[in-house]
Amino acid sequence: MNGTSNQQTDPRAWLITGATSGIGRELTLQALASGDVVAALARDTAPLGELTELHGNRLLLVQADVRDEQAVREAVERTLARFGRIDVVANNAGYGLFGAVEEASDTQARAVFDTNVFGVLNVLRATLPTLRAQRSGHILQGSSVYGQSAHPGVGLLAATKYAVEGLSDALAAEVAPLGIKVTIIQPGLTATPFLSNLDVAAGLDDYDRTVREVQKGIGELPSSAFSPTARIAAGIRTAVDSPNPPLRLALGTSGATGMRTALDARIADLDNWNRVTDAVDR
Repeated sequence: MNGTSNQQTDPRAWLITGATSGIGRELTLQALASGDVVAALARDTAPLGELTELHGNRLLLVQADVRDEQAVREAVERTLARFGRIDVVANNAGYGLFGAVEEASDTQARAVFDTNVFGVLNVLRATLPTLRAQRSGHILQGSSVYGQSAHPGVGLLAATKYAVEGLSDALAAEVAPLGIKVTIIQPGLTATPFLSNLDVAAGLDDYDRTVREVQKGIGELPSSAFSPTARIAAGIRTAVDSPNPPLRLALGTSGATGMRTALDARIADLDNWNRVTDAVDR
């Protein structure tokens, strides 16, 4: 682990999307437990209602759909009115689509991009003016193992995560001179409602030996294959506490192994085909 923990004296102000379940909920709980303040955004904030009794004004619940740019901007305004600043933006909202690339309908493909990519952009456009004015802040971009690798059935989900990673690479370089940090969060399989909430494309028989076999294999995995959300959130908070956080943070050994395999394969292609590559310049 690079660096040591910051000596944070004042409570940090978090803005967390997708805050009612999974990693977003656990981040909300841990940030509040550490003494920080949180603006928790979700389409339905009712599942967090009991937390307001425990944390009072340190928790702001905001009903907002990240696909709605105006709603996100209003959520940021309410956050600033309550806390006066935003220190950490956890761009966490998202969902999955499972099926072969061909099987996914246009409606399904556009819907998953609307949330996982354009929703991310809405949050960035709404929060970056504040972070730039502060000359500080840390943006946590929700990706996954599928931001660097893919297998049958996750093509559309991976496409959204690859998009988030690409824009985040550029974003990190753009905002670094302004004192703003960016970390791409890459969990492996995690014990969240994510899998049960997957949108599933209508199947074609020709993909039974690939897509359906993968789907079956995931369904048969033991609970031990899924990382607890509490540990994922703790890893994220370690990065936030660091004065030198990584651009990419892999969380879970299985996901990290999968990404390393994919990266090694890309390097192998570069090396094995370098004569063809170099011939273009001769």
